[in-house]
Formats: sequence, C-alpha cells, structure tokens
Amino acid sequence: MKAVAVYPGKPNSMHLTDIPMPSLDEVTDGHGVLVKVLRVGVDGTDKEINDAEYGQAPVGSDVLVVGHESFGQVIAVGSNVPSTIRPGSYVVASVRRRGHSAYDDIGLQDVTTDDEYYERGINLCHGYPTEYYVDHDRYIVPLPDSLKDVGVLLEPTSVSQKGLNQGYEVQRRLKIWEPRRGAVLGAGTIGLLAAMAMRLRGLEVTCFSRRKAPYLNSDLIEELGGHYVSSSERSLADASAAYGPFDIILDATGFSPLVFEAAEALGKNGVLVLASVTGGDRKVEVNADKINQGFVLGNKLMLGTVNASRADFLSGVTDLIKAEALFPGWLKKLLTTPVYGLEHYEEMLRQLTENREAIKVYVEVDNNSLPPRRGVG
Repeated sequence: MKAVAVYPGKPNSMHLTDIPMPSLDEVTDGHGVLVKVLRVGVDGTDKEINDAEYGQAPVGSDVLVVGHESFGQVIAVGSNVPSTIRPGSYVVASVRRRGHSAYDDIGLQDVTTDDEYYERGINLCHGYPTEYYVDHDRYIVPLPDSLKDVGVLLEPTSVSQKGLNQGYEVQRRLKIWEPRRGAVLGAGTIGLLAAMAMRLRGLEVTCFSRRKAPYLNSDLIEELGGHYVSSSERSLADASAAYGPFDIILDATGFSPLVFEAAEALGKNGVLVLASVTGGDRKVEVNADKINQGFVLGNKLMLGTVNASRADFLSGVTDLIKAEALFPGWLKKLLTTPVYGLEHYEEMLRQLTENREAIKVYVEVDNNSLPPRRGVG
C-alpha cells in the first residue's frame, strides 16, 4: 500500500513508497485495531524531518513514514478491544509510544525520562500518511460522528490541552487560584487551538503574534471574543498593560527570546507554559534580576510541555465538542489547505513551506470517505 516516507538523515528525500498491508495479529492479546486512514495533518515537524534535522527509521527499515496527525475509521478490531472502539468508529491515534522509564510503564510516555523516545511519524515508528495502520487500542481515541469533519485537529489540540492541563494542575499549589486572563503567543494552529481552549475555560484571551491584523488568524481570535495584538505594533509589555495582567501564558511561537518577555509580563501567581521546540544557538540579553525578582516575589511558575497523554487527547475531544456547539463553524475555518491524495506529497510540502495564508495543511487520503467540505477551502 502507498505511504509517504523519507530516508532519515538525507535532506529532501520525501517520496512515495510501498509498504506491507498491516494485520491485526501484529498486536498481541486481541488488542489490535485496524484503521483506514482518511486524513493526515502536516506541520513543521514533517518539514524538519524532510530537512534531515532529526528522525530515525524503525529497526529493520531504511525509511521512516512521516506524519503524526491522523484521522481515520476503524475497519476491524481484536477480540479484547473495548466496546467504545468498533468497526465504523472515527478515531485518532496518539503519537508517542511506551519506552522503558517508570512513566512509560504507567502510560505517561509523554513525560518519559528516556533519552531515546518512540513517536509515530517522528522517531523509530512509522507514521500515518498511508492507507491503513494497526495499533494497540490503548493508543486509539474514539470520536463522535459529529467531529468527523474536524477530527484531524485533535492531535494539535492535544498539545495545547496538555500545556493547559499541566498549568492548571501545578497551580493547585495555590489552593484558590482562579485565573481570569490568559495570553497565547503565536497564532498558528496550536496557538489558535490554545486560545479556543482558554475561552472554553472562561478566560479573557489575548493572542500576541507578529503579523498585523486583519487576516484570517486574527479574525479567528476575534470570533472567539479574544484580543489580537501584533508584535510589529505593540510590545508584549504593552499588551499586558492593556489586557492583563495575565494569569496564564502559553508560548507556541518557536521564537525563544519572547519567552523572557513573557516571563516579565506574567502576573503574580501566574504560570508560563512553554510549548515550543527551538533549535539553534540564539542568544539574547535579558533583564535577569527583574525576571528573577518577579518570579520570587510574585510566586510565579514556568513549565515546559511536549507531546500529550491519552488524558489530554480525551480532554481535547471534549473541547472540540464544546467548540462546535459554542462557536459553530469556527474549527472548520482552520482547515484551510487540503491536498488530495498521498501521491501529491510535493504539493503538500509546497503548501506547508510557501503558503503564508495556510493554517492547517492536510492530506485527504481517501477522497470518497468524507462528504464534501464546507466553509473555507
């Protein structure tokens, strides 16, 4: 069957290949789930793997099937799969797989202490831009039929969910923490979904990003009832003075110097959640004494988050359902850029790297599996 893969370590090696059809017996003890892939989302991770910045092939393979954002429909299940997952169910698979640490043993591989990790479509495990896959039911998250048009957004939703869930969890230290104002740094897919999640939690939301309004992303923030601020017009400190102080800030920019501005803008008893992976060796001058004193005297907290647990995927499903009810049609507007068929992987890459107006680029793997899309195309 067809799949989109790279030769790890070789830049610009993305290609269409053939891999064997998977079978249920690849998962032992009757816990296998066979899924027909309907859609696959792509993001900067896939570009970086194609640029040979990271990523290893599974043991015994010379290629890595890339792509970690899945949406599909169950074809068959093993004898011990729970009744919540049945043939015909729409599902999304999580990304990280169990390693060897104590956290992995209890299903929290997203906080593994292993140096080597296993992630589908990223490292040591094949991903989802193919026709079918098989996985253990512990990694399969069912969705209601009402989310079939937007289900491919669940994986990026889970990233912001984990950041917020972790932020709220650690703030239990304050006993009566009642956040009122939140800020999201970055207006890409994860930033928009984080803003949505904050609004669903009752927060006033400000999104801080580089591009000047108006454009689709800024419009989407305003449709949520949030404020959009361009960094080319105002500083984060100015935004905080106007709309803060911020009780929680989530950074999804990929621009590390902004973290230190956020640390200064964070309100007392606030939490700063860092969700960007930044390579390189960028250096900046910071107001070290001011930041340190603010964190000490203001009881502030900074935490890092990567990947997501099953619980974060499940809370993501809940928020997607709420968003469809409270902001009807909003999620579909994120699905700006469809690519039809795995064979058009070059078009997928072009849209991902060159289309400034794209929010979510995704591949329709099976053009006949879903009804025609409505809204932004």
